[in-house]
Amino acid sequence: MVPTLSGTTIGVMGSGTDEHDDLARMVGETLADLGVNLLTGGGRGVMTAVSRAFTRHPNRRGICIGIIPCASESDRGSPRDGYPNEFVELAIYTHLPYSGAQGAHDLSRNHINVLSSAAIIALPGEAGTASEVGLALRYGKPVIAFSPNPKLVERFPSSVRRVERIEAVRDLLSPYVRT
Repeated sequence: MVPTLSGTTIGVMGSGTDEHDDLARMVGETLADLGVNLLTGGGRGVMTAVSRAFTRHPNRRGICIGIIPCASESDRGSPRDGYPNEFVELAIYTHLPYSGAQGAHDLSRNHINVLSSAAIIALPGEAGTASEVGLALRYGKPVIAFSPNPKLVERFPSSVRRVERIEAVRDLLSPYVRT
């Protein structure tokens, strides 16, 4: 089956350095099973791990989308080093350089990540992931933090629902999935 752009896009946000492979693999496979599109920031860490699991799933129907930051404010014509990762099938290049601690800034692609997703799954991450979770709350997007270890998601706002099982993630997504 050739993957195609389906009607629903789910954003997965997480660490740009640590893959958290067990969690990312479960999420990527679940999203592929559900037949949705996956959207990430298109880089390393969780972004690579969830994209790898999603694109290697034999029965997926959606595509893997990456929202790509530019190299810097002075070099808006080139992507940041390491972007997009090899599993991104639709790279959307932006003129937006900021991330991490500046993830809520107007010049951050995080706004696009959140606004382009029907729902957000937050895996463990640092300041950039926390900013995406905060933006999801600001824009009224459904968001869930997934980690069996509560310490790994403690930097997210306390109003964000935290779950330890992939079934809870699937339950959150069920209203957004067309079968």
